[in-house]
Amino acid sequence: MTKTALITGASRGLGAALAEALCPTHHIIAVGRTTGALEELDDRIQARGGAATLAPMDVATPEAMAVLCRGIHDRWGRLDLWLHCAIHAAPLAPADHVDAKDMEKSVACNVTATATLITYVAPLLGQSGQAVFFDDPRAGEKFFGAYGASKAAQIALARSWAAEAAKNGPKVHILTPDPMPTATRARFFPGEERSNLADPHGQAAAVIAQL
Repeated sequence: MTKTALITGASRGLGAALAEALCPTHHIIAVGRTTGALEELDDRIQARGGAATLAPMDVATPEAMAVLCRGIHDRWGRLDLWLHCAIHAAPLAPADHVDAKDMEKSVACNVTATATLITYVAPLLGQSGQAVFFDDPRAGEKFFGAYGASKAAQIALARSWAAEAAKNGPKVHILTPDPMPTATRARFFPGEERSNLADPHGQAAAVIAQL
């Protein structure tokens, strides 16, 4: 039976690297907001002999996520892996200058969507599946108010789920990859020397080795 891997935030960065790394052994369900980037990912997956289902959706739209998860159930009946890479990176700003719309979008994508997806995906994973979340501990750092607070809340949700599921599954992992030259990081550190950062494909291999 074909193994399945749902990757939310698969269009670029670590999500795309994970999709490419897993495609020889899993059917990839790739969720992202950028259709063109997903199509390019699909080309790379096919070149490696793999197969993918592309889902150009916003994880912050609960109706879309419900349709997606229902489709996974109807087609495969289950899910082996969920890797949650989707994130909204609000512009850096002092805490007393955080834009209300940026904060609202951060909470919607990083917190509310994660909570909603856990309720939808958990039944698909059952007792034997695995979920993976990626920490980026910025809470309390200067100018990271919106991102740091919402990312910390996301990881708090994941830690609660991991504790609750420790005995009966699914297995919930919370990993902290090395800094990578992603678009998200470029927004935070635009003048950074990117050649010193970790290769996303190397980080993807390290993630898979821990599953």
